[in-house]
Amino acid sequence: MEPLAAFHVLDLRVGHIVRAEPNDKARKPAYKLWIDFGPAGIKTSSAQLTDLYRVEELIGRQVIAAMNLGERSVAGFTSQVLVLGVPDDAGRVVLLATERTVPAGGRVF
Repeated sequence: MEPLAAFHVLDLRVGHIVRAEPNDKARKPAYKLWIDFGPAGIKTSSAQLTDLYRVEELIGRQVIAAMNLGERSVAGFTSQVLVLGVPDDAGRVVLLATERTVPAGGRVF
């Protein structure tokens, strides 16, 4: 498969976090997220973001997520999408985001 074609297999989209709360059952500290992807609806994700982000800071924030990797259960919570981030020098997750606000559900290309 051509590298560019392989990239297009991933369905990366922009969403807005509409709800966040601690995932108290997770082995490593994590949040339960509800993310609005516009036409694709609201999807859930469990994300280990507690080192750099508080719940209050996450609400309304735009994030980029992989939509088509399948669902998995994380500490009893269904995670439907994978929120993307990059580790900083200390290994803490820094969320990937758009430079400007864009409509929810927009596809990354």
